[in-house]
Amino acid sequence: MTHTVHPYSHRLGILYDWKSRWFSPKGKYKEALRSDVLIRQFLEKKLKSFFLADIEIERSAKALRIIVSSSRPGMIIGRQGDGAEKLRAEVKKLLMKNNLLQDKIDIKLDIKEVKNAEANAAIVAQMVVEGLEKRLPFRRVMKQTVEKVIANRDVLGVKVVLSGMIGGGMARTETHKKGRIPLQTLRANVDYAQGRACLPLGSVGVKVWIYKGDIFE
Repeated sequence: MTHTVHPYSHRLGILYDWKSRWFSPKGKYKEALRSDVLIRQFLEKKLKSFFLADIEIERSAKALRIIVSSSRPGMIIGRQGDGAEKLRAEVKKLLMKNNLLQDKIDIKLDIKEVKNAEANAAIVAQMVVEGLEKRLPFRRVMKQTVEKVIANRDVLGVKVVLSGMIGGGMARTETHKKGRIPLQTLRANVDYAQGRACLPLGSVGVKVWIYKGDIFE
């Protein structure tokens, strides 16, 4: 029997590294995990319009480092870096409010630029969500997105799936695909992301797979 496995977790330790990298002191694992979840939820909500690609969290004995990848880093950083500083202060306030920040722990916020935004599944999923929420026809949004992504030299295959009340009437699933997506090949670099568009008839789920070739060590 086959099982649908998340393409990222399927390749953990083979092609990809963990998105949270830390070892907790004895008895502190629960608090560290909860603070990770809160930080991710807060940043995803706060930076929704900035095309957020990824959030990585690293912890050491005296520091908590948050690495945010976005295709619009300048808009997050702001003039003279005041936007990044304000965001860091908000994260610190959130953790202190929930009693999850230990004394003498320094919070660092790094903002990285995603060079090729159209080859990043998380950003492409957000582009589809944005198009749907602007009430554009779903077939046009899917077709234009797939063609924009496949035009990249790095991309060998792309698949976009929408599921929900699309185009009125009954809920259904629509798929648009170009190229190939080898999900069972462990050395295949498959980027995957999902999003949710909130429409008048209900939520529409968006899934994006992008295949960027095989990685040979």
